[in-house]
Amino acid sequence: MKVVINGAGIAGTALAYWLGKQGHDVHLIEQAPAPRTGGYVLNLWGVGYDAAEKMGLLPRLQQLQYHSEHLRMVDRHGRTSGGYPPQVLLQLTRGRIATLARSDIAAAIHGLLDGRVHTHYGDSIASIEPDGPHVHVGFDRGPPLQADLVVGADGLHSRIRQLAFGQDARYEYPMGCHVAAFEVAGYRPREDGVYVAHSAPGRYIARFPVRGDKMLFFLLFRDEYLAGVVPTNDAERKAALKQVYADVGWECPAILSGLADTGSVYFDRVSQIRMDAWNRGRVALVGDAAACPSLIAGSGAGFAMAQAYVLAGELHEHPNDLERALSRYEARLKPFVARKQQAAEKMVPSFVPATGLGVRARDLATVLMRLPVCPRLLMGRYLNDEIALPAYAMEPPNPTH
Repeated sequence: MKVVINGAGIAGTALAYWLGKQGHDVHLIEQAPAPRTGGYVLNLWGVGYDAAEKMGLLPRLQQLQYHSEHLRMVDRHGRTSGGYPPQVLLQLTRGRIATLARSDIAAAIHGLLDGRVHTHYGDSIASIEPDGPHVHVGFDRGPPLQADLVVGADGLHSRIRQLAFGQDARYEYPMGCHVAAFEVAGYRPREDGVYVAHSAPGRYIARFPVRGDKMLFFLLFRDEYLAGVVPTNDAERKAALKQVYADVGWECPAILSGLADTGSVYFDRVSQIRMDAWNRGRVALVGDAAACPSLIAGSGAGFAMAQAYVLAGELHEHPNDLERALSRYEARLKPFVARKQQAAEKMVPSFVPATGLGVRARDLATVLMRLPVCPRLLMGRYLNDEIALPAYAMEPPNPTH
């Protein structure tokens, strides 16, 4: 088939890898002029870790991962109020977890494409029109293509979803929070391998040292602190963050002053995408475009890699029946994704407690994570994906197990 994939992030690149390996004519389209960098750091475990293993990607990801030595919660004066060592998560996942930058995962997958995929940067799909047994695909800049399948792998605000299924408001489920992330070079204090976080009612801010003597800052806050005004450019985003965190204490004055020395700020509302169907005709969705679980679920990148693997696997198993392949892709994964989305919705209060009492209770829970039984009681279900990826005959020879 000729397959056009909109979005060269984790989901799109993973799908391009599997389809290119099968010999399909794959066109990977990315709106950015070059591979994206930055974003935030995440943990990869469960089905995402399994999917990476099936790609033979684990050795490369293990080279790229960050080795965290401690997660420390602090109060407004910088005094320790909670936290636990990363060995807790390693034990819960039996060592099958890695801390990685989103952009590093996408780049690692892209490195596997080996010239089997046509990658087009600085462009995006602008129109999709049925054309008999095919789809006529128009682009913002490039010439049109006739495809057998179009896949939207273009994230929470997917253009393909809007073109084929309708406006975002029909499918987006807001979680009541916004997220921001940015990097500052040379920030001090710097404690290598230590994730330090502070919370005030409705607001969370953390720092984590990354490569190149840079500090990554991750911010999560409830929508009411924006007072209904949503920034639309970097200057407005920086001003909004200064207003939201003006009275939070800890290192916030120094962190906010660092905004003057950073370029773009990642800033978005925290939402899920909930859809009855992930395909329509010869158009399908993967990753956040289909079923964003929200960053609170903590495994959107892993979901994306698993979805890409299963979609490619079903296309491989049913090469002459696209409708059946897409139907089985959904049937295998939708119940699992629904459970993860429901669990994430319940976790919002623990990420951004609304009250001071809630902050203290959450920090105390992180202290309890150091005790023998508590980690499994508090986070066992969160870290157990309770699903096994199918075995398809398209895997690389002798994958590492």
